[in-house]
Amino acid sequence: MKIAAGDWQLELDPHCGGMVRALTREGRNILRPMPPGSSEPFESACFPLAPYVNRIAYGRFDWEGTTHRLAPNHAGQKHPLHGTAWLGAWTVETQEAHSVTQRYCHETGPDWDWSFTLRQTLTLTEQGLEARLDMKNTDEHAMPVSLGFHPWFCRRAVIAIAFEAGAVWLVDDDMLPTESAPPDTLGDWSRGAAIERSDLVDHCYADWKGACTIARTDGDIVLEGNNTPFLHLYVPPGKDFFCAEPQNAMPNAVNLTPPAPLAPGQSTGIAMRIRSA
Repeated sequence: MKIAAGDWQLELDPHCGGMVRALTREGRNILRPMPPGSSEPFESACFPLAPYVNRIAYGRFDWEGTTHRLAPNHAGQKHPLHGTAWLGAWTVETQEAHSVTQRYCHETGPDWDWSFTLRQTLTLTEQGLEARLDMKNTDEHAMPVSLGFHPWFCRRAVIAIAFEAGAVWLVDDDMLPTESAPPDTLGDWSRGAAIERSDLVDHCYADWKGACTIARTDGDIVLEGNNTPFLHLYVPPGKDFFCAEPQNAMPNAVNLTPPAPLAPGQSTGIAMRIRSA
């Protein structure tokens, strides 16, 4: 399925994981394109994160007096990762020339002990992509919720990235956050820094100011988030992509800084934009 507006075109998988397969501007890849025929989320261009973001340590957390346990949910991963929506079946609610709305419904089960409904709306304008996630708690009990987007940016034309944040979370060998540090500990991104480096960056930046400029040889783009005070940066050495993920919580949040309860019948949401500068 494809939508387009101006110089922008988006291809998505309408039923599998809420995945975006490609995002281009003037025919050039802004997000890393998904290989033809692939259904592997880690090869996608973008997917939604819900009802939690990143890792939950050992799949265990306490919530309102009850201990909850989740099994690892993807091959090669020691801790459950990124929630359930990226691995689930979606339906298309509406489709227009410039916009698509998809829905994912989760029933209480071993991968998450609360039921909810999630909607993802993807809209293209002449400026770029506007994406929104909206979750409603359809369970009888309050639940912890964190939401995010996981875009995989094409690295080939990128010169540098720049953003401002209040702190960065350092991590252990399992890439779980351990302590907060000054935001320039891994490099001063506020001044703009190249992403070609020999070390792995897989860290969450707190108190993100909501914008990240990606300098490209074919024209800069801007990543923006709404209701997303965290930016998770993933820059693997030697790869053709990097990830800058707007989120409303940090990894392992339920064990560190638990999110506010989402009451039965209550809704919450986030938004992301990827646009020309």
